[in-house]
Amino acid sequence: MARNKNSNTSIALRKFKKDFRGVLCFWVIIFFLLVSVFAYFIIPDQSQHANAGDLAIRSKHPGFSTAVLVFPATASTTWSEYWFGRKTPREQIPLLSHHITQDTLFYTPYTELSDLAQEKKLALASFSAEEKADLIQQKTFWLGTDNQGRDYYSRLVLGSRVSIAIGFIAVSISLLIGISLGAIAGYYGGKIDAFILWVINIFWSIPTLLLVIAITLALGKGFWQVFIAVGLTMWVEVARVVRGQVISVKQQQYITAARALGYSDYAIITRHILPNCMAPVIVISAANFASAILVESGLSFLGIGTQVPTPSWGAMIKENYNYILVGKAYLALLPGFAMFIIVMCFTQLGNAIRDAFDVRK
Repeated sequence: MARNKNSNTSIALRKFKKDFRGVLCFWVIIFFLLVSVFAYFIIPDQSQHANAGDLAIRSKHPGFSTAVLVFPATASTTWSEYWFGRKTPREQIPLLSHHITQDTLFYTPYTELSDLAQEKKLALASFSAEEKADLIQQKTFWLGTDNQGRDYYSRLVLGSRVSIAIGFIAVSISLLIGISLGAIAGYYGGKIDAFILWVINIFWSIPTLLLVIAITLALGKGFWQVFIAVGLTMWVEVARVVRGQVISVKQQQYITAARALGYSDYAIITRHILPNCMAPVIVISAANFASAILVESGLSFLGIGTQVPTPSWGAMIKENYNYILVGKAYLALLPGFAMFIIVMCFTQLGNAIRDAFDVRK
């Protein structure tokens, strides 16, 4: 049985490798995953949530560049801050002009109203030579800035973390609940099956978005609350499919042989039944991953998803959709396009996996 299972898996893997769209989408997903994990190594804004901004440079066009006065850090960067950003970022002041006379820096903070610009000065005697060299930096905002003067590229990259995380956590929760209930219902049948099926039908009859909103309001607004709420609404389809697969597989002769050999119900379910039911579950998981991203984005757009200042593609669309009418549509379209790419890739990956496990092809 194990050799046959491995053989079927090898055949499915070879078929999947021949699917160009499936392989392409797989590597695009891997790219998004790596970008989200190593985000702080590739973005210019090292503050937590890329939330460091200045209203003086709000809503600047892509490619905007200016000199910035960057004060020395008050503490060394810890290991966790390399992955989650600095809680106390270095103070930064965008500059309109600057010059150094003797041991004093004269600078004018950036402003679009040059008549109101006021020159200020900073004594450099207390700074080391290394700090003086790093004091003035030229910064380029490749995708411009948002309405809070924050680097839009940094926010967009960090937004991928929420989408990737919501997919993994929500799908994990749905698999844990769905596979457990589906396997119990399908294996034992009778009143247990009827009760679990009744619970499934109740959850199935409630609109997903409405149920997510209700759970979110019950758990409270926040990062983890949204993940749990989405996961608790996506187990129903998994449970139905697993239940049907278990009912079919438990009639096979090798299951009867396992019972005759004295295997426990737990061993039969986990070692003999579930491994032969995973193909459709994998396909559903890919589809649920895409659905979780869309649900989270919808909740963030409505204001009950991830809360500020955590960057989320849905929240970014909400913050900037008004700019579509004032010639800066990219502020809303870019996170929408990124969401479209990753959702489409997961959908195509699910289709490719389904075709790979289809014995009729």
